[in-house]
Amino acid sequence: MENNSENVKYEEEFIVNSKGMNLFTCHWLPIDCEPKALVFLNHGYAMECSFSMKGAAMRLVKAGFGVYGIDNQGHGKSQGILGYIPSFDDLVDDSSQFFTSICEKKENRNKLRILLGESMGGAMVLRLHMKKPDFWDGGVLVAPMCKLAENMKPPQIVVNVLVKLSQFIPTWKLVPGQDILELAFRDPEIREEIRNNPLCYKGRVRLQTANELFNVTIQLENKLKEVTMPFLVAHGGDDKVTDPLASKLLYEVASSTDKTFKLYPGMWHALTYGEFTENTDVVFADIIAWINERIAKGNSRLEREQKNINDELYKDIPNQAKPNDPSISSSEVHKDISSKEVNN
Repeated sequence: MENNSENVKYEEEFIVNSKGMNLFTCHWLPIDCEPKALVFLNHGYAMECSFSMKGAAMRLVKAGFGVYGIDNQGHGKSQGILGYIPSFDDLVDDSSQFFTSICEKKENRNKLRILLGESMGGAMVLRLHMKKPDFWDGGVLVAPMCKLAENMKPPQIVVNVLVKLSQFIPTWKLVPGQDILELAFRDPEIREEIRNNPLCYKGRVRLQTANELFNVTIQLENKLKEVTMPFLVAHGGDDKVTDPLASKLLYEVASSTDKTFKLYPGMWHALTYGEFTENTDVVFADIIAWINERIAKGNSRLEREQKNINDELYKDIPNQAKPNDPSISSSEVHKDISSKEVNN
């Protein structure tokens, strides 16, 4: 399906993953210019892309970026039991395959690749980066699910029982907890929109879903040092769903040399869709400025790739000047290589 409005081209497409499931994907592109970077959206638990992340996509497209999203299994318009995550690894694989296929298109190969995720989507960004550490050019992590807030965790004895039960009745909605809508989304009008959106899951957390989400937070909390990509992490100071201290810890211990932490006092969990408009404006001004700064710095990934190509090309030619040798021009080098190849 294609829909063009406000100088934005919007398209939807279903793809089939490695397990034969139909997954919903969509993208927004500027009509009047070539995208100066690609941004890949990763939605939160129980959410979806085409409606709840549309506002984020439109802001990013109007800033000159191409934006792509995918509904995870069991979310939105994709196949699967609504709200059910049998394996977080499967979600990571689905997103990785789809996003990578977009990046590898000829017209996109030289564009900056930015992952953006909120809450569970933030955890997805980190896992995608760890899966392909040198592939992505940066990440925007909004209230990332690196660690659940203490009030969101059931008592340990309850956790132990639920883990056992998930082996027998994984899809059952038995996990106790507070209403996430009331905790995460500050604007009551947006809370009502979500309650009326049939694509968003509103029931209790399913057993296996809770098990997978809890496990991924534990795994990430122990691997934050492995984060090497440039990133911006943004968190609301009054977030009661994911812990702002975990975002601060990510900023402090990550191995990245290019990292930024933004804490927004008084704001809640859902910063891109859930806050009052004036607050969302502030958050997106920071996100867009951060991406533009990465563009201005140049694409270090392309430089690394070109260096690797040059190193491979010249590795078997002893004492041969390379194109970056100021004493000899690139054309002279290639001419000399050609003559050597002919003589051999």
